[in-house]
Amino acid sequence: MAASSLLLTMNTRDEQFFKELGARIAQARKEHGLTQHDLAEQLGVAQQTLAHYEVGRARMPASVLPTVARLLTLSLDELMGQPVARRAARGAKRGPVSRLQQQIEAVAQLPKTKQQFVSQMLDTVLAQVSR
Repeated sequence: MAASSLLLTMNTRDEQFFKELGARIAQARKEHGLTQHDLAEQLGVAQQTLAHYEVGRARMPASVLPTVARLLTLSLDELMGQPVARRAARGAKRGPVSRLQQQIEAVAQLPKTKQQFVSQMLDTVLAQVSR
């Protein structure tokens, strides 16, 4: 195969990959109840940049992928479009993440001292409710 023909094939394949990656990101973002603005802010990029990633007009840097996966509670394999059987095997629910789960994930991103503060508040509230 000629080098120019191989380059064209790789570019077409890459283009398709980034379109599919963007679609997976958009779907997971929506399942988490996040707007493009919300996710873009968490990633430290402009909303328009995220919009370009989601439709495949721009290539998302590889260095951002682990953060995207963590924020959208996906494994890197899932983000990359690889089938992952272990999630189904564990009986994990598919579909939108509950508000409580989103809050737990947000607390997990806080510094340890703030996590402790939130934990103490929850302990106080739960102690009041269980009386």
